[in-house]
Amino acid sequence: MLRTTALALACLVGSTAIAAESPTYGKQLEGFAYPHPLEHFDFRSQGQPLQMGYMDVPAKGKANGRSVVLMHGKNFCAATWETTIDALSQAGYRVIAADQVGFCSASKPAHYQYSFQQLAHNTHALLEHLGVKQAIVLGHSTGGMLATRYALMYPQQVERLALVNPIGLEDWKALGVPYRTVDQWYERELQLNAEGVRNYERNTYYAGRWKPEYERWVQMLVGLNKGPGHEAVAWNSALIYDMIFTQPVYHEFKDLQMPTLLLIGDQDTTAIGSDIAPPEVKARLGRYKELGPRVAGLIPQGQLVTFEGLGHAPQIEEPERFHQALIGWLQR
Repeated sequence: MLRTTALALACLVGSTAIAAESPTYGKQLEGFAYPHPLEHFDFRSQGQPLQMGYMDVPAKGKANGRSVVLMHGKNFCAATWETTIDALSQAGYRVIAADQVGFCSASKPAHYQYSFQQLAHNTHALLEHLGVKQAIVLGHSTGGMLATRYALMYPQQVERLALVNPIGLEDWKALGVPYRTVDQWYERELQLNAEGVRNYERNTYYAGRWKPEYERWVQMLVGLNKGPGHEAVAWNSALIYDMIFTQPVYHEFKDLQMPTLLLIGDQDTTAIGSDIAPPEVKARLGRYKELGPRVAGLIPQGQLVTFEGLGHAPQIEEPERFHQALIGWLQR
């Protein structure tokens, strides 16, 4: 009887452990459920055929004829805009959320010269394909750097610009953060695991807090990295980190011509390379409570909304509060 009970307990523990393991997804995030139909844009860039995955969601409420383009962050995807897509659609906007090359449902090329200019050009080609001539552009985290570059390149086609806890509100390299080579980033990305991602995001993004709904995005990221595209995913991630570190937009905020809103969770401490920065440099980095007002003052038509007590992703932490501020600004 004891032996049977012990065996049953062992099986139960084993099955629980297996269930707790991260799922694995394909090289282009195959197997992960997007909140709206996922389509693919095929194009050529740098001599090779590539794809961007995207969702094109029509207005569910009374259509106002305006489009919003969403640009995701480094550890995020188009899918992580789920609640924002729904809020904007209900408010009458057409919403386009794309996965950039190197991320999520898009291609992971073996060789690609990443630049924010190139990703902006790719996105512009997608919007031309969809017949979108002018749009509101909303970027989060690394997507905030891309949205800024897009607005600088195509100012006549950006009606308004909104940046959610964008990284790049400071120039880490100029502030003394050491350089990591692409090879060093690659070795780091190969080691990606759920515990490491969860701990990083809890400490850096969410001011030490954690909610069960954040776990889905951890598993998305780790499941992509653990899947059959493991090495390609890590390599593209390394190239993208090099792009982020070496291509600051901070010095060009003064050149933005359109109304621009910064939506800032003031407890965010995200700063690329802070983990290897000297202590005296690290102490000065990622202070979003100070960076938000400073950069809003650099932008000619800049405005600031501060979410006190929130971190890197206020649209995920407190979506209702976030969307009330965003949509209120868009409708003014």
